[in-house]
Amino acid sequence: MFRIRKNILLFLAILFGCFYFFVFPIYAIDSDESTRSVQLDSSGKILTLTPEQVKRGKRLFNNTCAQCHNGGITKTNPNIGLEPESLSLATPARDNINSLVDYLKSPTSYDGESSIAELHPSIKSAEIFPKMRNLTDEDLIAIAGHILIQPKLGGEKWGGGKIYY
Repeated sequence: MFRIRKNILLFLAILFGCFYFFVFPIYAIDSDESTRSVQLDSSGKILTLTPEQVKRGKRLFNNTCAQCHNGGITKTNPNIGLEPESLSLATPARDNINSLVDYLKSPTSYDGESSIAELHPSIKSAEIFPKMRNLTDEDLIAIAGHILIQPKLGGEKWGGGKIYY
């Protein structure tokens, strides 16, 4: 009897895992235009990402950034995450596609005073961070788009830190 119960629990755990990993991620790809619309620059222009850009951004973010920014947190500094408030309070503000792409090319400290290219993966420091070597501008736009649409999909969990993860 114990063996049957154990097998049933194992089957349910596998079924739930498959459902969680293969069904839930689809909502980001099939999201409506308003969810996929993000601010392009500081003037307020809007860019609507294609479903392909959303999918690509998620894949690239998970491969390139998630080791330190899983769930929108910053493991090296938990006080500064990738949630909209932190991005908008940075100097310069990093709450739009162009400013995030600029940051991914040549990162600066949160106050904008100094370069942190030797510490943070970037195009500028691609010789130190090999995952950045082959990223194109389109890839950087997709990654920035992923960062900016996550608060619309996950709410306050994105960048929420330890209370959620």
